[in-house]
Amino acid sequence: MDAKRGTDDEQAARWNGPAASAWVEAQSLVDGVLKPFEDLLVEALSAGHGGQVLGDGGRVLDVGCGTGSTTLAVARRLGAAGHIVGVDISEPMLTAARARAEQTEAPASFVHADAQEYAFEPASFDAVMSRFGVMFFNDSVRAFANLRRAAKDGAVLRFIAWRGPAENPFMTTAERAAAPLLPNLPARRPDEPGQFAFADADRVRRILAEAGWTGIDIQAKDVTCTLPESELIRYFTRFGPLGQILGEADEQTRAHVVETVRAAFDPFVEGPEVRFTAGCWMVGARASSA
Repeated sequence: MDAKRGTDDEQAARWNGPAASAWVEAQSLVDGVLKPFEDLLVEALSAGHGGQVLGDGGRVLDVGCGTGSTTLAVARRLGAAGHIVGVDISEPMLTAARARAEQTEAPASFVHADAQEYAFEPASFDAVMSRFGVMFFNDSVRAFANLRRAAKDGAVLRFIAWRGPAENPFMTTAERAAAPLLPNLPARRPDEPGQFAFADADRVRRILAEAGWTGIDIQAKDVTCTLPESELIRYFTRFGPLGQILGEADEQTRAHVVETVRAAFDPFVEGPEVRFTAGCWMVGARASSA
């Protein structure tokens, strides 16, 4: 099997299977944890285009939109003449996003597709954005070149991606604690599609430049995130590498893992709340006019 085709198939299977179900079922929890990043992105889009995209009939593309929280946050700022299109590989997550959009009559629509390959209408968007949705392409240069074709000359690109595991200890606490108990726990591999694929800022800069984007600006952001302590076990048993395989464990092993991992999160617990600092990149660029 072609390695890249295999990666595509793995991503499609993951985001249309248990991973998608976890995100849909825990939609409100995840939205709450990631709300600070949503706010950062909306602010960056406003500041980065003179406010015009988010208030004067702009057209925006949201890549890896998931269940639509950030899509709808931007939609609320577009005005009646504007429109935002969310694209995602996960049909279950898009079903949730469409339902949310219908409830609010937001100027939003959704496309079930791989943004790396999809034939968007050329030069049709004033802005391209993403909140943690662009780290999963098997060929990032090809993907961002496709997004460049969808963008008008001079359009803005704004996205948020995670920095490295060392700068996000909360994100790897569960797998580090569970690893001695679960030998088949999936290992993270640098630069492969996944949460930390864009940890190297120089690599991100090269990808965007090769794909036809200019004015590249990458800034480190440290963001405080919170979730209720009462939701912590649900959080770490449903997401990440641990969430992928914990369901395969027998009841005794599962109980031992949950107990061990919960204890490992104690440094982040402050009474009824879990607090952690997340390290991410705020990336900005423009579609070249050449």
